[in-house]
Amino acid sequence: MHPFTLLFLTAVLAALGLQLWLLHRQIRAVGRQREHLPTRFAPHIGVDDHRRAADYARDRARFARVEATTDTLLLLAWTLGGGIALVDAMWRGFELGPIATGTGVIASVLLASALVGLPLRAWRLFVIEERYGFNRMTARQFASDCLRGGLLSLSLALPLLALVLALMHVTGSGWWFWVWALWMAFNAALLWAWPRFLAPLFNRFEPLPDDALRARLERLVARCGFRSDGIQVVDGSRRSSHANAYFTGIGRSRRIVFYDTLLQQLAPHELEAVLAHELGHFRHGHVRRMMLLSAGTSLVGLALLAGLMQQPWFYHALGVPVASVHTALLLFLLGTPVVALFLRPLVSRLSRRHEFEADTFAARHCPPEHLISALTTLYRENAGTLTPDPLYAAFHDSHPPAGERIDHLQAQTKNP
Repeated sequence: MHPFTLLFLTAVLAALGLQLWLLHRQIRAVGRQREHLPTRFAPHIGVDDHRRAADYARDRARFARVEATTDTLLLLAWTLGGGIALVDAMWRGFELGPIATGTGVIASVLLASALVGLPLRAWRLFVIEERYGFNRMTARQFASDCLRGGLLSLSLALPLLALVLALMHVTGSGWWFWVWALWMAFNAALLWAWPRFLAPLFNRFEPLPDDALRARLERLVARCGFRSDGIQVVDGSRRSSHANAYFTGIGRSRRIVFYDTLLQQLAPHELEAVLAHELGHFRHGHVRRMMLLSAGTSLVGLALLAGLMQQPWFYHALGVPVASVHTALLLFLLGTPVVALFLRPLVSRLSRRHEFEADTFAARHCPPEHLISALTTLYRENAGTLTPDPLYAAFHDSHPPAGERIDHLQAQTKNP
């Protein structure tokens, strides 16, 4: 066995082992605390709600074990199992040229992987989410979303793949910089186009209907120095009873979006506090920081790939007998999640710090108890676990644990 094959196999199995161990810890942690509601939440969340959240977290973790195992087996089948080699040989037989062949190979592998994962998506939605009353999607709507999402992905991905492969072929040894620049430009264009043209393909967006609430929120937006294309309400209730709020777009296309379910669950003063938190992310430049972090890691990854793809052993060690630009790129795309898992605690820690900063910002513009009230309502309505395993949370949770977050906000109340 080639040393790089052994290294790859060890990393893949270590990643799977780590995921399964963390999920086991999560299942044990929430199960152990199922009957013990944290005292600070007792006035707002009942014991039955706490038990439901624990059961929901355990069911999701158990299902995540199946997903992690399936993803690992699929990765090994594509690489060491010869799957990429088989698809590559098939497309080479058509003699379409390097760009068309490469685009076909990568698209085929990614599409097949998505199709393998489709039954798992359906199970998560129609079994787990249905069991806890969150799913509102019909089978017909699920099929329609998959079809429209697949067609949209293909319409965007195929031209992008062709351009990337063309750059890799014609720009010489510095291709990795030009591919990175194209990827950054594509992401910027996608951020601009998403709220205006793409998101409306799946959801209906309308101006906030409550005039008094809209005026109240617009005053907060103005105080925080934020400019947007308006406050929109999305019909998230068509698919799920989960609630959320977010910013989308860049420049003049930037919008504030509330799920209609959020408007149903929170009072006006709580909605204002949630918006203040989101504005805190804007004021502190969190989105920009995360984009820069992503850009930097992408640049490093592509530069590393540029060196690896010059080595014949890189292909043979990963089950690809014929070296090519497109198989190198495909191996990079498939292998990146394995490396990303081990870096996830650093990214999650940064994200949780951003959440604390946004909460502090919100506490300066709204009474902290309003955000505390909003958060406890959302924990209850969305069955968010109050007692996650600390190590699992360090890897998987972009937000601080509920107790830490509430304690942080209560400290803001005492020390304005």
